[in-house]
Amino acid sequence: MAAQVSVSDEATMTVDKSDGASEITADLAYQRLAIVNVAYLGSKETGWVLIDAGVMGSANLIKEVVEKRFGSQSRPNAILMTHGHFDHVGALEELAKEWDVPIYAHELELPYLDGRSSYPPPDPSVGGGMMAAMSRFYPRGPINVGKWLHPFPAGRVPTMAGWEWIHTPGHTPGHVSFWNPITRVLIAGDAFITTNQESAFAVLLQKAELHGPPMYYTTDWIAARESVRKLAALEPEIVITGHGQAMHGPEMRKALHTLARDFDSVAVPTEGRYVGDSAKADSSGVTYVPPEKS
Repeated sequence: MAAQVSVSDEATMTVDKSDGASEITADLAYQRLAIVNVAYLGSKETGWVLIDAGVMGSANLIKEVVEKRFGSQSRPNAILMTHGHFDHVGALEELAKEWDVPIYAHELELPYLDGRSSYPPPDPSVGGGMMAAMSRFYPRGPINVGKWLHPFPAGRVPTMAGWEWIHTPGHTPGHVSFWNPITRVLIAGDAFITTNQESAFAVLLQKAELHGPPMYYTTDWIAARESVRKLAALEPEIVITGHGQAMHGPEMRKALHTLARDFDSVAVPTEGRYVGDSAKADSSGVTYVPPEKS
């Protein structure tokens, strides 16, 4: 079964959802699309970016929020990808074709977004819930949006002054998180999450909990642990993750530090295909996948 670090509802945020997204600050909102979140960063006046692209069939829901939040015919300066798993790229190609804007991802994530490599197989044996058990049927890619695809420039987030990207591998080789050191807002992707993503029931209820990355899709637990420790050390004030509700404040930080400290016992499965033997990848894609455990 998946373990977690419990937090009270006080750590979650009261948000305005009048445009269909959950507004965190004047220039940051996130939208829940079935099992996953996308984020909108920026404003109509200064320009904005979309972070991730939801599940397949999400394009119209995203465009509805865009019209209400930024205006008719608005399009982002760019689409920024935390990583390329199927639940984060579902509407990516459709939106890229319509908006014709650059897509940015870490250089180690490019092979899964330009048609060169599929991800390693998920591990349905870990986590103990229906979402984990179903993972054997989830698309592994790759998709091909190479026409619009670019690697992140060093350190900074394109078109978004004050924001940095941080390499947070483990869930995928090129996973990144986004950080604003002035406002102390962290967009963590799936480096850690705030719901039990292995359980369909928990995904539906969105109970406030801190978890490591989704177990069934994480292929390097050593790197995943170091990524969570790196993010906890930032002492964020607000976090938005790829799955679950946004959280804030001292109780969230305490829980995040507990997750970082106890990662091996809380987040890592006791056994599984990638426990003790990580998948490996380079700039061309996957180079090694450990054998299934009997």
